[in-house]
Amino acid sequence: MPDIAVLVKASLNPDMARIGPDGSVDLSSIPLKISDIDRNAVEEAVRLKEKLGGKLYAVSILTWGPVKLRAKDLRLAVQEALAKGVDEAIIVADDELTPGDQATTAKAIKAALEKHGIKPDIILAGEATIDEVTSQVPGRLASLLGYRYLSFVRKLDIDDGRIVAERDLEDYIEIVEASLPVVVSVTQEINEPRPPTLLQIRRAARKPITEYKASDLEDVGKPMRKIVEVRGIQVKRKQQIIEGDSLEEVAEKLIEALTREGVLKL
Repeated sequence: MPDIAVLVKASLNPDMARIGPDGSVDLSSIPLKISDIDRNAVEEAVRLKEKLGGKLYAVSILTWGPVKLRAKDLRLAVQEALAKGVDEAIIVADDELTPGDQATTAKAIKAALEKHGIKPDIILAGEATIDEVTSQVPGRLASLLGYRYLSFVRKLDIDDGRIVAERDLEDYIEIVEASLPVVVSVTQEINEPRPPTLLQIRRAARKPITEYKASDLEDVGKPMRKIVEVRGIQVKRKQQIIEGDSLEEVAEKLIEALTREGVLKL
């Protein structure tokens, strides 16, 4: 029976971001929530556990500090994964870890797995997080672990130690096969996450959560970069009104305007 791990990020909720009059964005005022596509990764991990057995771990690295301010949001994100069927959670919360540094985040995940003494056969993650959308961490983690890596997976099946996956490459679907161990990043098309039942939510409160600091782990290192400032993009519309005596005349003027702006090339 394979052990399975799923990466769960407490991400900034983009729906709650507000741009100030000067264009600045106060990141500390934006609450955290479990990243949307991570819910699909959790669902797929639970389905694999139901099919294959084994133990399912969630691993979460807090990068949006300070820890004192964000600890509750982090716990809520992890508790959601536990309620959905994860057996145990491992979190790393340390103000030394910063957003925008995917390399250090991947190192922290690897170190947390090693500190906890587990070697998952399958590691699932969302294709990207809703706040930074870099799609880097799963691939970096696979490289550090020496695992095979399958990205943008929309369907997967595992049998006899091998995985067959459909990868969404926009213009076409690629079918690939690989042996375990493997890191897989999934798209939202892979499943429809099931909401936890009331009983599952109550049981989640009794499931183990182990918390580490960066200093508890080996080979994490110091962050190599950090986000200094975030500013909103000011979009100004020209508010041009096109008039004409007929639809044909209006359409012709619209085409001329779009061509002049470089939107259309005729």
